[in-house]
Amino acid sequence: MPFTFKQFHIDDEQCGMAVSTDAVILGAWAELTQSQHILDIGAGSGLLSLMAAQRSLEQTKITAVELDTAAANACKHNIEQSPWPQKVQLFHGAIQDFQQQFDKSITPLFDHIICNPPYFEQGTQAKNSARADARHTNTLSFAELQKAISQLLAPQGNASIILPQQSLASFIQQLNGHGLFVAKHLEIISAEGKSPNRSILVVQHILTTEQQTFENTSKTQYLQMAIRNKQSGYSQTMIDLCRPFYLKL
Repeated sequence: MPFTFKQFHIDDEQCGMAVSTDAVILGAWAELTQSQHILDIGAGSGLLSLMAAQRSLEQTKITAVELDTAAANACKHNIEQSPWPQKVQLFHGAIQDFQQQFDKSITPLFDHIICNPPYFEQGTQAKNSARADARHTNTLSFAELQKAISQLLAPQGNASIILPQQSLASFIQQLNGHGLFVAKHLEIISAEGKSPNRSILVVQHILTTEQQTFENTSKTQYLQMAIRNKQSGYSQTMIDLCRPFYLKL
């Protein structure tokens, strides 16, 4: 279903995953405002790339990587119709192919990577193959995603990823093998008083010396936000976060 934001429009009718509250929170919360080179892995309709374009510096360059042809076409269209067609570049293909073509000697590493990944490793899959691939790790496993982040993220960069609670343990357990750790962990609850059902992880490289490794891995900052208050309206945190994007806030 097409969705109009304050500064851009998203046509996602051909995409496996429609515009979601999860993605909007990720795009609004991630620390993108000072980033020079941003990578959106699994860009879909281009929502996160365009949110990044709205929030980042004028000279920032954003690369959107999308494998699915229908989603890539929608992403291309949405970028071209946005106020930032020169700021966002689309790579139509797998992130694994993008890694192989990426030349570190020519192009700077990314100081922020953003991703709303396929996150279900098991379970019943949708009959629509595009939706199944968007939701399940059929075409991008956690290990492959973390390998890409490890190779493409600048030494002092951040990668922001949103995951459901049931996928957190598996994702976090695999990070150390790729030289990564969770620097920030934002728990998201649907309404005040409920248990978290989503989390945004801010992932960074583990520093090289033993002392730095110990200090880094022991310092995950834990945060929490509620989408709605006890009266079922948006919480003030949600209003402040999404006001630059949602028309009615």
